[in-house]
Amino acid sequence: MNFNIPNILTMFRIVAVAAIVVCFYFEGDAWRWIALGIYVVAGITDFLDGYIARKWDMQSDLGRMLDPIADKLLISIVILMLTAYGAIGLDNFSIVPAVVILSREILMSGLREYLAQLHVNMPVSYLAKWKTTVQILSLGFLLAGDAGDKFLPYNTEIGLTLLWVAAGLTVYTGYDYLRIGIQHVINRD
Repeated sequence: MNFNIPNILTMFRIVAVAAIVVCFYFEGDAWRWIALGIYVVAGITDFLDGYIARKWDMQSDLGRMLDPIADKLLISIVILMLTAYGAIGLDNFSIVPAVVILSREILMSGLREYLAQLHVNMPVSYLAKWKTTVQILSLGFLLAGDAGDKFLPYNTEIGLTLLWVAAGLTVYTGYDYLRIGIQHVINRD
C-alpha cells in the first residue's frame, strides 16, 4: 500500500466523514462549529492531496481510486445527515438539488466504472472542479446552520442558494460526462 502524503490526506478525509456524522448526534452550536471545522479541513485536503500528488510526483493507483471515493463520501454523507436533521428537506424544496447531486454522483460512478472496463479514462473537467467547490461551500454554510445564522445573517439561505447553483452545475457537468461516455460506447460498437 502506498502511504504517501496525498494518500494520507485522502484517508483523513474518509475518517473526517465519520467524525462529522458523530457531531450530528450532539446538540448545541458548538457541535455545529466542530462539524464545520472538520468539514473545512476535509475540504482543504481535497485540494491539497491532488496538488501535492502532482507537484511532488506522488500520484498513485491507490490515490486515483480513493480520492473520488472520499469526495463522494464527504458530499453524500453530509447531504444525508443534513436531510436527516432537517436542514435539507421538502418544506423548502432543497431536497430537489440534494437528489440531483446524489443521483449524478451515482450515475458518474457507474459510468466511470464502465468506461474503465473499456480502458477509457475520463478526466475531471475544470467546470466539474468548480461544481465540487460550490457543493463544498453550500454544504459548509448548511452545516453551520442556526449557529451560522447567529454569526452571519442569511447563512442558511446562502447555503441553500449555493446548493441550487451546485445542482445546476451538477446537471450540466453530468450531461457533459454522459455525452462523452455515450460517444465512447457508440464508437466502440
